[in-house]
Amino acid sequence: MKLRLTPRAFRDLQDISDYIRTRNPYAAARVSAAILASFRILLLFPEIGRRQSTAGVRKLVVRRYPYLVYYHVDAEANEVFILTVQHPARDSDYENA
Repeated sequence: MKLRLTPRAFRDLQDISDYIRTRNPYAAARVSAAILASFRILLLFPEIGRRQSTAGVRKLVVRRYPYLVYYHVDAEANEVFILTVQHPARDSDYENA
């Protein structure tokens, strides 16, 4: 499996890290590492996330931190597309099925 990030997901990662870094640089590194670890899990187990009401979209909760990874699996292309990474306090574009 290959991992692809949408421009939005890439911005989300930067924004999360920047926001936390202003308060605690060490925490920013830990949160970023946890999110990236979640991406590696998706490469091994792409169907692990919970299906959402939007067709083809799944959600994975980042371990130890309250962030949600919304993604899509393209089995034909053998790719996992990270659509967005959000804190649950923010409004989401996707809903649980």
